[in-house]
Amino acid sequence: MAYEYEKQVAIKAVTLAAQLCQQVRQTIRPEAIEKRDRSPVTIADFGSQAIICKILSESFPNDPIVAEEDAAVLSQPEMAEYLAQATDHMQSVLPETTSEALINWISRGNGQVGKRYWTLDPSTGRKVFCAANNMQLHSL
Repeated sequence: MAYEYEKQVAIKAVTLAAQLCQQVRQTIRPEAIEKRDRSPVTIADFGSQAIICKILSESFPNDPIVAEEDAAVLSQPEMAEYLAQATDHMQSVLPETTSEALINWISRGNGQVGKRYWTLDPSTGRKVFCAANNMQLHSL
């Protein structure tokens, strides 16, 4: 079956991201920060993107990923506490997470559209697409 491996990797990534979202939802206030465009972003948003980008990058290192969140906001000194919280939550799903790794995984989503690429649905963060055939691989 075409794209079977891609589908399995996407399911694994989205499942781990959903686990993080559940954990964040149960343990903290739904506190969000405001991005430059005035839209909100939460620890769950950053964490979901980080997990999905990490897993996709490990299996498909040459495939760009186009996602919504930008790690630059977390890299600002005034966001140190928020970054620490995000890192702590990520460690519950991926124990090897460091703040630097979290920033790098999120930044992997700054890719450009190419012949073959992955995209995370920016409206929900819970859909993963492989755009080699514009085929949706998994959705929660």
